[in-house]
Amino acid sequence: MTSTKLVLASSSPYRRQLLQKLGMDFICASPDIDETPDKHETPEQLVLRLAKQKATALATTFPQHLIIGSDQIATLNNQIIGKPHTHEAAVEQLTAFSGKKVEFLTSLCLHNSKTHQSQLTMDKYIIKFRHLTGAQIENYLRREQPYDCAGSFKSEGLGICLFEGMEGEDPNTLVGLPLIQLVNMLINEGADPLGINR
Repeated sequence: MTSTKLVLASSSPYRRQLLQKLGMDFICASPDIDETPDKHETPEQLVLRLAKQKATALATTFPQHLIIGSDQIATLNNQIIGKPHTHEAAVEQLTAFSGKKVEFLTSLCLHNSKTHQSQLTMDKYIIKFRHLTGAQIENYLRREQPYDCAGSFKSEGLGICLFEGMEGEDPNTLVGLPLIQLVNMLINEGADPLGINR
């Protein structure tokens, strides 16, 4: 398996930038799946299901590839927090987060479309938010406009100013792709990023 056989099942520019860190050639393709939560589905079940669906949805299009699927949601008091999409919704999210801990669940699936085998995992990251004033929230959102990000912030940018603390093993998880776990999965498939000849 060479690096040219790697597919990122995502249209996210953030995941694309993260995957580029590994120095491997890859193709980006957007899977067409319904991301509506099932009735009685827990946040953990949802992100794991969506990551696998994203990866396997492209198996027919890319039949000899390693396909990466990932999904992320934020949860506050076990309630799912999605992407805000609008300024008003982002203000509402960050106001609710002020002074609280928010858990981010990021799932990862590496599907081998040749062998039909999948590796699936989930990484958790916890953010403790500062006590934020309305002015701080407005100033942040006007400057960074993170309306396509779950949780209404970009941790790799000015969003770090919103945090009092972070708990987790891989900071890439918070941005949207658990790279440490992904490297382990790639090695299992014989595609070690440090062992591929170029």
